[in-house]
Amino acid sequence: MSTTTQTEGRAATALAQLVAGIVGGGIRVVDLTVPLEPATPTIRLPPQFAPSKAFALEEISRYDARGPAWYWNNIACGEHTGTHFDAPVHWVTGKDYPNNATHSIPVDRFIGPACVIDVARQARENPDFLVTRATLEEWEKHYGRIPPHAWVLIRTDWSHRSSAQEFLNVAADGAHTPGFHPQAVPFLARERDILGVGVETVGTDAGQAPTFEPMFPCHTIMHGSNRFGLASLTNLDQLPPTGAVVIAPPLKIVNGSGSPLRVLALVAA
Repeated sequence: MSTTTQTEGRAATALAQLVAGIVGGGIRVVDLTVPLEPATPTIRLPPQFAPSKAFALEEISRYDARGPAWYWNNIACGEHTGTHFDAPVHWVTGKDYPNNATHSIPVDRFIGPACVIDVARQARENPDFLVTRATLEEWEKHYGRIPPHAWVLIRTDWSHRSSAQEFLNVAADGAHTPGFHPQAVPFLARERDILGVGVETVGTDAGQAPTFEPMFPCHTIMHGSNRFGLASLTNLDQLPPTGAVVIAPPLKIVNGSGSPLRVLALVAA
């Protein structure tokens, strides 16, 4: 038997075992996505910048004279609404990469192991808590080096906040939500070969990121390194620190800077 045939046989067996694990309950599928509806919070920008549309659902027909046997809707929203994907082209620093938009990113880059950094207690005590390089290095001491092709997810339990006001947490001096310290982002983007980062807040940067140096470091450096972002995740408390696999393909929008998406995690039961 050739080496190629043996490799194909092992791959087929692995896929069959994956399906059997999901069907048999040995592998749980965890939905990391918030519901997408008109009440879904969207990021608020200063008034001098163009705003993103909130999600809207417009009924076309519902088993009536407009369409007697079918129900369907028109939808409208900004690309970065609800649980969403940020592509490199979303930010000026990532605009010149090839294959940097939602339709052209190689599909194998949407799937990878999850590293879950649990800072829920710290975020509960301080809404402006920042994950530093030291936070990440301490995590690696316990769980091993962040592997290549990984999604690095911050668990803050921010998604447990029930109202849009609590979730966005905007004060006179801007939003107050947890995120990445400016020195942590280049560590992940340049010293660890990750796919991207994921957060429970409305965007991948902390609420006070406009005051950081550089401004919006997660967007500036992560996309400037041809990496991705996932925002408004939920159910990260159902994932182990390591061992889960995240599947996060955006909609195939031609030249899209991102899109709402259904993020799934595979976890050993």
